[in-house]
Amino acid sequence: MVCQMKSFLLLFIVLVLSKTVISARKPSKSQSKPCKNFVLYYHDIMFGVDDVQNATSAAVTNPPGLGNFKFGKLVIFDDPVTIDKNYQSEPVARAQGFYFYDMKNDYNAWFSYTLVFNSTQHKGTLNIMGADLMMEKTRDLSVVGGTGDFFMSRGIVTFETDTFEGAKYFRVKMDIKLYDCY
Repeated sequence: MVCQMKSFLLLFIVLVLSKTVISARKPSKSQSKPCKNFVLYYHDIMFGVDDVQNATSAAVTNPPGLGNFKFGKLVIFDDPVTIDKNYQSEPVARAQGFYFYDMKNDYNAWFSYTLVFNSTQHKGTLNIMGADLMMEKTRDLSVVGGTGDFFMSRGIVTFETDTFEGAKYFRVKMDIKLYDCY
């Protein structure tokens, strides 16, 4: 009888502990609503011959001439990011990283960059990477991590080209949806 009571008590404790562990886990990956969602605007001014003061990006390699779509061109950038479309607005972050053109028969780039936040609203970073299929109206890139207010965040950034002025300037609307927030 005492042995059965001990077995029952042990089983009861195991069940209670396993329920506690299971209930403490984060929601499943099928989470449908983001835990954070905000829109920012990424402004890029490509370095030319006469705009050293205003340039926020520069090509560090030239295309090797394989096609008409800048295949092989590598660009590094330190671009301002604002909460509205106005380039003159106070930046809430900097986009720092690179992209390269990786398709010979259409415009396509692969981005890898960090959004560095240092404003009164947010502190920390978001790391973003993925293919930018430029001819599509919207494109999704992955948020693969973060620090500070965005510690270990994961999610999606939807790019939508807002303005494009040839190779000189472009502005991209970034709709950021984070699904893992700690």
